[in-house]
Amino acid sequence: MPKVKKASKSVIKLVKGMKDILPNEQAYWDLIRNKVNAAAKDYGFQYIDTPIVEATALFKRAVGEETDAVSKEMYSFVDQGGEKLSLRPENTAGVVRAYIEHGMLNLPQPVKLFYFAPQFRHDKPQAGRYRQFWQFGFEVIGENDPIVDAQMISLSYFILQELGLNVEIQVNSIGDDSCRPKYIKTLTNYYKDNKKDLCLDCQKRLLKNPLRLLDCKVKKCQDLAKDAPQTVDHLCDECNKHFTAVLEYLDELDVKYNLNSKIVRGLDYYTKTAWEIVETSEEGKLNALGGGGRYDDLVYLMGGRQTPAIGFACGVERVINKMKDVKASLPENWRPDVYVATLGPEARKKALHLLLELRKEKVSVSEDLAKTGLKGQLESADKKGARYALILGQKEIVDGTVLIRDMENGVQEVVDIKKAVKEVQKRLEHHLIAKVLKKSK
Repeated sequence: MPKVKKASKSVIKLVKGMKDILPNEQAYWDLIRNKVNAAAKDYGFQYIDTPIVEATALFKRAVGEETDAVSKEMYSFVDQGGEKLSLRPENTAGVVRAYIEHGMLNLPQPVKLFYFAPQFRHDKPQAGRYRQFWQFGFEVIGENDPIVDAQMISLSYFILQELGLNVEIQVNSIGDDSCRPKYIKTLTNYYKDNKKDLCLDCQKRLLKNPLRLLDCKVKKCQDLAKDAPQTVDHLCDECNKHFTAVLEYLDELDVKYNLNSKIVRGLDYYTKTAWEIVETSEEGKLNALGGGGRYDDLVYLMGGRQTPAIGFACGVERVINKMKDVKASLPENWRPDVYVATLGPEARKKALHLLLELRKEKVSVSEDLAKTGLKGQLESADKKGARYALILGQKEIVDGTVLIRDMENGVQEVVDIKKAVKEVQKRLEHHLIAKVLKKSK
């Protein structure tokens, strides 16, 4: 018997702010992926993967050097070749880079892309917020019609609704280069008169990024924001017309929304329509699960031609936390149709071939061939929820048979091993028909 080594004195633990996604949580992730993939297919989006590591300059230019995501939270480093690189804090910048770099400007417009991918920010770890966090997102590049804004908002809304969440949209317009500078000047003058009442971060934002004062989470700043000038009162005619049309389309779609002048989003590239998808807690608190907006100048800012665009992203961990809170229904756990149990070395050899045949015929199958006791294997079959067990022992090997056991009622039948797969398929088909009939009654 080999000597058992003692455990090491030091155990390397998970990095702070990171999270293992364990098997017992995968049902939530699978459900969200399936809903996102189905929605993407229905709406004509194509999947895109971009690298986790990008040039630091990409995010500084696209997201903004003064944003929290870049100035405080981005994981940046210099590699062995002296390049300044960063782990992506968000996905839109990389998608737009790929759009330009791979000549998607020459494809029929708009180009519709989606992703399901991890992002990285050195944020304060808390419930639903990790330093590696996952987002699913959708981007439409090459169309400026307000009907697309409404479609994207409704897409974000209905995906979360289908996941069992009671959500609503908080929507705003932050204007564009024609009207926003004048609004920011008005906003800055308002806050200058109240500078002493701002938190330290907002006192810095006042000089560098005044719009961010509106979504500060510090109470005294929130109190000041209540009386701050509203963006919708300072829109130019074109932005006002665009936003009015978006709201009219949302009314047609029966999307539950509220106008919220504090929705400005935290990244510099947004223009015109901005929104957040929120869930209301029992205490009445709004919990943001995702958000998005237009970014009509970003392609041009990053070296392409002037190209309108819009997108949104949702935080997967936050969505899962809310699904757990409301006890959202999940699909039934996977259960094998068949469990192959063996007794003896010759039976184990024969079972390897039987397993291949079952899998080739798309029969879901499980086994624990390393276990030698039949009792333990049948207990495992029961725990896994197998409908049938195929039992091979020394007698069955000699006779060229296999024992089929119904795990629900314990009834057993001996069949020719060559006919075992077809016999299992026939029984599974009968079981499915019976199940459908039972549901229809």
